[in-house]
Amino acid sequence: MKKLLIASTLLMSTSVLADAPGSQTCGWGNMLFKGQSGTSSHVLAATTNNSTGNNTFGMTFGTNGCSTKGTLTYGGKEMIDVSMIMDEFSEDVARGDGEALTAVAVSLGVAEADRALFKATLHNNFDSMFPSENVTTEHVVSTMFMLMKNDKELAKYTA
Repeated sequence: MKKLLIASTLLMSTSVLADAPGSQTCGWGNMLFKGQSGTSSHVLAATTNNSTGNNTFGMTFGTNGCSTKGTLTYGGKEMIDVSMIMDEFSEDVARGDGEALTAVAVSLGVAEADRALFKATLHNNFDSMFPSENVTTEHVVSTMFMLMKNDKELAKYTA
């Protein structure tokens, strides 16, 4: 149960797509709320598109203002958020093992065969990840991704 709670906490997403699936003009929701701005308009447009499935249809058949020619990009923060488990995560990184560290590895999709390397890489770079007791979550996560990108085996999990 504890592992499930940790894993679900980690996957809090702040996903903001710079180029939405099907394009910024895709779906009936975009048509209905055209010209409007603000969170409520965007949520209602997305809800309309998702509840009717019309943007999926539009992407498949090139209708409803949809196109799959663009490249998807991500303009938000990384999908891993360790802020709610920072104490346990830092202790696990210091030890080189533990539930929080394993949950982060699983959340990142690190294969079981690569988890020992993942844990050792973070453990061996503890001082870089946690330079002070006032370290920010952003620093910890960005350092973790940098360490992974710099390792030829772990880099595949950052793409």
